Amino acid sequence: MTAADLRASILRHLTYSLGSDADHATQHDWRIALSLAVRDRLVESWFTASRATRAAGAKRVYYLSMEFLIGRLLEDAIVNLRLEDEAREALNGLGLDPVTVIQDEPDAALGNGGLGRLAACFMESLSTLCVPAFGYGIRYEHGLFRQSFEEGRQVEAPEEWLTQYHAWEFERRDVRFKMCFGGEVVEEGGKTVWHGDQAVMAQAFDTPIIGWQGRWANTLRLWSAQPLHGFDLDRFNRGEYAAAAEPEALARTISRVLYPDDTTEQGKELRLKQEYFFTAASLRDILRRFEAEGGQLADLPKRAAIQLNDTHPAIAGPELVRLLHDERGMPLDQAIATARGCLSYTNHTLMPEALERWSEGLMRSLLPRHMQLIERIDAAHAAEQPSRNVSLSSDGEVRMGEMAFVMAHKVNGVSALHTDLMKQTVFAELHRLHPDRIVNETNGVTPRRWLLSANPRLSALITDTIGEDWAHDLEQLERLEPSLTDPAFLDAYAAAKRANKVDLSDWLAAEYGLSVDPDAMFDVQIKRIHEYKRQHLNILETIALWRDIKANPDGDWVPRVKIFAGKAAPGYFFAKEIIRLINDVATVINADPVTNKYLKVIFLPNYNVSLAERLIPAADLSEQISTAGKEASGTGNMKFALNGAPTIGTLDGANVEIRDRVGARNFFLFGMNADEVEARRAVPDHARQAIAADPRLSGALMEISRGTFSPAERHRYRGVVANLSGDDYFLVCSDFTAYWDAQRRADAAFADADGWRRMAACNTARSGWFSSDRTIRGYMSDIWGVAPLDP
Repeated sequence: MTAADLRASILRHLTYSLGSDADHATQHDWRIALSLAVRDRLVESWFTASRATRAAGAKRVYYLSMEFLIGRLLEDAIVNLRLEDEAREALNGLGLDPVTVIQDEPDAALGNGGLGRLAACFMESLSTLCVPAFGYGIRYEHGLFRQSFEEGRQVEAPEEWLTQYHAWEFERRDVRFKMCFGGEVVEEGGKTVWHGDQAVMAQAFDTPIIGWQGRWANTLRLWSAQPLHGFDLDRFNRGEYAAAAEPEALARTISRVLYPDDTTEQGKELRLKQEYFFTAASLRDILRRFEAEGGQLADLPKRAAIQLNDTHPAIAGPELVRLLHDERGMPLDQAIATARGCLSYTNHTLMPEALERWSEGLMRSLLPRHMQLIERIDAAHAAEQPSRNVSLSSDGEVRMGEMAFVMAHKVNGVSALHTDLMKQTVFAELHRLHPDRIVNETNGVTPRRWLLSANPRLSALITDTIGEDWAHDLEQLERLEPSLTDPAFLDAYAAAKRANKVDLSDWLAAEYGLSVDPDAMFDVQIKRIHEYKRQHLNILETIALWRDIKANPDGDWVPRVKIFAGKAAPGYFFAKEIIRLINDVATVINADPVTNKYLKVIFLPNYNVSLAERLIPAADLSEQISTAGKEASGTGNMKFALNGAPTIGTLDGANVEIRDRVGARNFFLFGMNADEVEARRAVPDHARQAIAADPRLSGALMEISRGTFSPAERHRYRGVVANLSGDDYFLVCSDFTAYWDAQRRADAAFADADGWRRMAACNTARSGWFSSDRTIRGYMSDIWGVAPLDP
């Protein structure tokens, strides 16, 4: 496609799809017209891939996830179709700024953090590798929430991304399934039949996901909940106007919000409804496609690899058994074995409390047949493994992690450390019974999104140095090694980083009125707010540093800009207190005339993919400071390293593998390892001992306690201080001194400009292994048993 062709297509869509013209088109109109023009080109690859898959009778991958944090799709499609120059020329020829048009697209509010972004990276890599695949999830109207701050506090409002036309999706009116809840289970004609007393329709919406160079495109199919019967005209005519629309409102509730607050019984019921809704609709769609292509049920595992991304779709086990046994007459034992042959499960947490559990009462009420099947699956497992000491249901709860494990033929961890700890902790008993079931597939990120597109300056330098093939073979970055001692290359590398920092500084000034020095160290922690991720350790060190600078303002300080971003779950009170504390500290420190030339603190609202794409290329230091043994992997750590931000971090998750690959000299390690964490936690009064041993830590806590950062409410953070000086389960205080020392090592390294730029470049050159292409190849060989196709 030439620039002239693309320009003509844009104008055609402007007129015939949007009913506008060049003289009256808005920014939104131009962006939609461009999106539709690009989509036309993408659809050709999509159809080609579908035809090739059917012709080959190929096995498909089905990736089930509650989240797909896909971000903006327009630039992604332009880059993967290699239309960057054509799009730029076409838009310039129309008198438009390409950057402004492309950035007009809102982020799709379909995820929260690493889990959803991993799913998005995997979908792009599956397409890049020409592997037939479907992603399945929920088409959330409002996603998680739009975050803003009022007096430092997190305020949640609905995301409105679907209030405007979403150019990338196709509604499939012919793909609809009736989904039931509640009711009763009866025997009819020798068969077990479930009659639900509530029902909604699952309506499919498809988004094509294009791979590198446009050779292949797979489908992201999202389900929207709609009423079984529409508007109730009879009730409306009786004057019951609100009641007439009630069925639609109740149905839409299921696909309205990601992760509704489950601190109430109603919230728990909605969460379970959501999980069953999208999982069951996806399984029915899989079976519909399989049977339409003439497949025999016994061969289902040969044609369908179904990956459960965390425990959210774990109900897939009993639901697939129900579809095979109750609805298609397969004997129960065979149905269990067939389902297990299809299903595999990715575990993302080592915290037992994060492995979902549902009360038996809720399960029996909402999914009565599934509760019966869970009991039968449990009994079958007990018969197979008479020495077992774990069950799928105990203490009045159904354990979804154990359910996913028992019903999967493979269970994978997402980093080497996480996989080993999974065998020793949350699934120790099941691993003893099934020693070959757990495998490791360390996470990765797509280089097309997180380097080529997000960091064009660095990408251009890499291409100029080693050629362009690295974009689909990231391990070619190793070929940069000879350039790590080349002053000209390092100068260019440092210039690209500084230009990215200037861009970020200018944006912060324009959007938030914040003035930061691009020559300061940009120290960035962006991730979901959670105690185990320890944003409060970061802000404690920030307070201690501020106190030291105030005490010695003429010292040889390395200027820093501390940047935070991330959302706390609406019902997670302590995480919300951490956000407010960071914002309160920022207010005081940024206004301090003595210290603000050396230290500034920024908490940016509404963290999403687009914000990450601004921050990561400009970051100097990557904060990966979780308590060892708690982070399964992380993918932000990989994105930062790939873009030349050395890590300050613990031996947790994929940090271990990053440090091994980039080299210990290029990583600021601190803190206890997982074994030491467990030993320290057993020490009585460990937090108070740590506080007493470090005057900087005790001084920082004193400033919080006496209301330095909350003068109108001196005791605002009494609970935070009590937590840290008391139980301190995540060992913030015990790791503080080591963290402080590591930060000072980072200061010294940053002050050596030549040494720092080589350290940063080493991180880029040695991060090629952390490609999601490599991860997907591991899944293909170790779990799914699939091969790529030639389109």
